[in-house]
Amino acid sequence: MGEDLSRRTLQRRLADLIAQGPITGRREQKSFKYRLAPITGALKVTLADVQVEARGEVYVPTSPEGAEIKVYVRQPVQGRRPVGYNIKFLDAYRPNETWYLPDKLRGQLHTLGRSPADHAPAGTFARDILNRLLIDLSWASSRLEGNTYNRIDTERLIRFGEAAEGKDAIETQMILNHKAAIEYLVHDAERVAVNTETIIAVHALLSDGLLADPVACGKLRNRAVEIGGSVYLPMALPQRIEELFGIVLGMAAEIADPFEQAFFLMVHLPYLQPFEDVNKRASRLAANIPLIKGNLSPLSFIDVPERAYVDALLGVYELNRIELLRDVFVWAYERSCQQYVAVRSQLVPPDTFRLRYRAALAEAVRAIVRGGLPATIETVRQSMPASVAPDDQEGFAKLVLEEFSTMHAGNAVRFGLRPLEFEAWQENLLSGNSG
Repeated sequence: MGEDLSRRTLQRRLADLIAQGPITGRREQKSFKYRLAPITGALKVTLADVQVEARGEVYVPTSPEGAEIKVYVRQPVQGRRPVGYNIKFLDAYRPNETWYLPDKLRGQLHTLGRSPADHAPAGTFARDILNRLLIDLSWASSRLEGNTYNRIDTERLIRFGEAAEGKDAIETQMILNHKAAIEYLVHDAERVAVNTETIIAVHALLSDGLLADPVACGKLRNRAVEIGGSVYLPMALPQRIEELFGIVLGMAAEIADPFEQAFFLMVHLPYLQPFEDVNKRASRLAANIPLIKGNLSPLSFIDVPERAYVDALLGVYELNRIELLRDVFVWAYERSCQQYVAVRSQLVPPDTFRLRYRAALAEAVRAIVRGGLPATIETVRQSMPASVAPDDQEGFAKLVLEEFSTMHAGNAVRFGLRPLEFEAWQENLLSGNSG
């Protein structure tokens, strides 16, 4: 049974509750109203360490014109106007009259790229640094295609044939294809040129085992292609593609300056898209042809940001503007040259006497080996080619004997000798001496 409380007792108890905190009271007009007080409490919470990750885009320094192109191509594809192949873009270029690379810039690139093998036979400098070039260019060019091999794994693959664990076979094949294509350009530097035969061969080597249709390897395409992420639709007619391919290479071959020639190929080969795939890779190696032949530092594409390169090509595809690609090209070449400064400083300047008699030297060495003769001053004089000037014959004889003192089966190939051929000559001499 409930307790009967007087009004005064109730007011006193309510006052005690207000003082203790469970309820609150306030006067509203002529009455006094009571309410339950808000429930409050203290909670101590310890949070785990918070990690904040910041991302910044790696890009190349851009000119104002390059920055304009970047802004345009960064729009969603819905905001960009679809375009097709524009023949006027190619027609507007006149070899040795039109310049994508201004005169002052070309001069700077020549200064950067000069090598100790300035006046040596084509490809000399590239052969001198071939081991380094194979790794740098194979890795960097493949990385621009999304290949996930790192530089160390690339070096192990190229030097020892060891594929990296956990990598797709296609990635491994891509790098080995680059190696084969680079070796082709360097070892045959005097024969390769900016022509149909060379570019087709480069594509065949780069695309080997990577195309859905093996017949498309080293062959101009006969079907339409699309470019992901772009509103550009390349030329689709096979006959027209073949015609334009010949025109592009013909124009490129006329360009006298090696850097202008290299950049022209980087612009117009991807723009035409003459092959079903592997067009960008083919253009990057094609751009190295005039540099290799001119004994200039090669363009390895080391550290080129993939997004900058793609943006630059989109500017060519969709706007027919070359400024952003030029920004990438110049930065990439400066970066490549930095890689080879130390290499250049370690190279011994070429022996001009040896270079002058390079063919005669090989002829004399072959004559001695294939004739089963000992390498003596007498046999050298007997085997001396008529092309050696009388005043140079003594120096030439010394040169031949110096070469024999360091020759072995592994390096005899420099003189057109097979390893087994050289070993047989050595064994015959030894058996003759022992008898």
